[in-house]
Amino acid sequence: MFLSKPLVIVLIGPTASGKTELAIEIAKYFNFNIHNIDSRQIYRSMDIGTAKPTKQQQAQIKHFLIDIAEPSNQINARKFQQIAKDSINNEIQKKLIPFLVGGSGLYMNSIINGFFLPDVPPQRNLRNQLDKLGQEQCWNLLKICDPISTKKINYADQVRTIRALEVFYVTGKPLSSQRFQNPPPWRILELGLDREDLRERISKRTKNMFEFGIVEETKNIINKYGFDLPLLKTIGYKEAKDVLSENLKIDKAIELTTKKTTQFAKRQKTWFRNKNNPIWLNNKNLLKDAIINIESALS
Repeated sequence: MFLSKPLVIVLIGPTASGKTELAIEIAKYFNFNIHNIDSRQIYRSMDIGTAKPTKQQQAQIKHFLIDIAEPSNQINARKFQQIAKDSINNEIQKKLIPFLVGGSGLYMNSIINGFFLPDVPPQRNLRNQLDKLGQEQCWNLLKICDPISTKKINYADQVRTIRALEVFYVTGKPLSSQRFQNPPPWRILELGLDREDLRERISKRTKNMFEFGIVEETKNIINKYGFDLPLLKTIGYKEAKDVLSENLKIDKAIELTTKKTTQFAKRQKTWFRNKNNPIWLNNKNLLKDAIINIESALS
């Protein structure tokens, strides 16, 4: 039974927190489909390094917003926002309850909070120039042209720093001045995962990624899309690429990937605690706690 506003259920959490497995159990119980809100799982051929739901998992539950683009055709947050909203509204029109799952805070919040994002496509040459400057110089540039953004972007977040500079140089306006909020007409139930053993989970998953073939996957991506594909700067793929170039040994690649992923997960947790207000699920019985909260929202 739908109330005046349709219900949208959201499951967020940092990388390696177990979102995929829990989401599938929740989806089975309630007969939901899953909308993956992930900035990397949208690309074909990038399976192992993004911890994409396996073919077997996707056979159990219908997953939307996976494998929707080639890695050579990078999708920005604004474009993904529209694609995802269309997919969600299609579910709502069928009187179904959309179930959004992901760890990409910017992508998720642009959808559920309705942030307007500048429609500036990636500028490869500009990004390469900024990348060569290094994060410290890019950060200092951003402080000059968009000081408000430096208060919202983590100093170590090179991707978002370069994106903010890219928007400024293309539009002539600071990114911070081009955002406003237009929330969609949905009721949001937001559930969160916060694992106490996240470091151990990250370490185990990283070892599995290299054991199950991320280096071979990276080699295939290079053969198909080129050695300089920007998406190969993603954590895990960059280290696998260095292994292929004989700049890193496997053990060191695993160590670096684990360290970078742990740092990334810490930033994700900070984002979710500062910009989201989820019901944090009880780690002793995640599924039971999720079911109780969803049933309460449905009643």
